[in-house]
Amino acid sequence: MTEKNQTTDTVALLQQCCAGCTMATESLEQIKGHVDDPTLREVILRYNKEHIALGAEIHEMLNETGEPTKEPGAIAKAFSWVQSEVKLSMNESNNKVAGLLIDGCNMGIKTLMETKNQSPGANEKSISLCEKLISLEKKMIEELETYL
Repeated sequence: MTEKNQTTDTVALLQQCCAGCTMATESLEQIKGHVDDPTLREVILRYNKEHIALGAEIHEMLNETGEPTKEPGAIAKAFSWVQSEVKLSMNESNNKVAGLLIDGCNMGIKTLMETKNQSPGANEKSISLCEKLISLEKKMIEELETYL
């Protein structure tokens, strides 16, 4: 594997992880306004902080490569926002909130795994950060499942 391929794969993986953290924090910020249950609200706030912290670590490593961050696509962001608002305006139950967040986590895990598998030359640190983000999403799903 050439150094150029390793750099390209590393950057692609870090950019996707950065976009994933951004999408997660934006979704968590949006949804927390629809939650009355203090325990569920605490779960959301805790995972938001964890995504922000991990996102900062990923962003710092991406900055070291000299490449720009990757924001989630405008269409994906708008669709996610509208979908959440419409679903929550009809039903703000803990079940609905947890379901929306679990769906988002699953989409994030799928996208991260695809990018990781398509970036075989990514360096170990970027792979480790990706796996940390995937693990965070899986933990969040496990905790949210109790609200379904």
